[in-house]
Amino acid sequence: MLYYKIDVVKALKEKGFTLRQLKTEKTLSGSTVDKIYAGTVLSTAGIDQLCALLCCQPGDIIAYKPDDK
Repeated sequence: MLYYKIDVVKALKEKGFTLRQLKTEKTLSGSTVDKIYAGTVLSTAGIDQLCALLCCQPGDIIAYKPDDK
């Protein structure tokens, strides 16, 4: 299962972005912003957008761990 290694909202705020601003300016779609708030891992396109905004690599944002079964 994929999960966020960082607090994405906090990381965006540290870069000077608010989720409302990103949504209003259409930098990120409304559904992407909603997923970030919910902690749902984004699609590869969404991860790409986050990497561009945060100037980082995908591995800086997400990681994989096996499901507990």
